[in-house]
Amino acid sequence: MTKAGLVDKVAATIQLPRHQTETVINLFLQCITDALRAGDKVELRGFGSFRLRRRKARAGRNPQTGETVQIPAKQVPWFTVGKVLRALVDSPQPSLTDPVRRRPKARVAVSAAPDRAAAAWRHGPAQDA
Repeated sequence: MTKAGLVDKVAATIQLPRHQTETVINLFLQCITDALRAGDKVELRGFGSFRLRRRKARAGRNPQTGETVQIPAKQVPWFTVGKVLRALVDSPQPSLTDPVRRRPKARVAVSAAPDRAAAAWRHGPAQDA
């Protein structure tokens, strides 16, 4: 989905003119950008959080010439997915109203008469007389 597609979908959902919806979305994104520029963390509960990660200066290599190039330190915007969004994307039928539930742990069936290799693994090798 592109920004234009997002504007169209939100405009249709809340029944606002497209230009007003575009202004709201641009303002929302600008607020996130301004907060990151100021060094703040932006946390949208259930959706995710935006923060800055600092990368150290390092030596890189120009792939065309093989020459070593110094890469300066910089800050990179980073997004971490929230628990609810991760569960919605991972579930077969996502819904915003479903509570987040943990997946049940897989159970492994153990036979009544374990084979010799499994017994050796659990109890050590068998002692022959």
